[in-house]
Amino acid sequence: MSTKRYCYSCDLKNDSKLIAEYKAYHAAGNAWPEITKSIKDAGIVDMQIYLTGNRMFMIMEVDETFDPVKKAELDAINPKVQEWENLMWNYQQELPWAKDGEKWIPLEKVFQL
Repeated sequence: MSTKRYCYSCDLKNDSKLIAEYKAYHAAGNAWPEITKSIKDAGIVDMQIYLTGNRMFMIMEVDETFDPVKKAELDAINPKVQEWENLMWNYQQELPWAKDGEKWIPLEKVFQL
């Protein structure tokens, strides 16, 4: 099985209390089971989020079944995913160059060893 990597970035609100709460929601075992199920069901085999200051970087490893358009469509009709996303917007903010309502922005690979 071959995998493909997607990388994204998003900012948190620059507030240490909100950042701590966001990290607590994402600590091992704390993400809602419906959210991790929707991630895995979409063909995402590994997902990691890194944080520096209030800027986050997400790395996703996906299998050949992953389709980002289909994932977005499924998320839009999943009430639990929408509840989670609305909750996370309390902590997140758009990057300055994001389009209106755009949360996680794809990263451009500029170097590979």
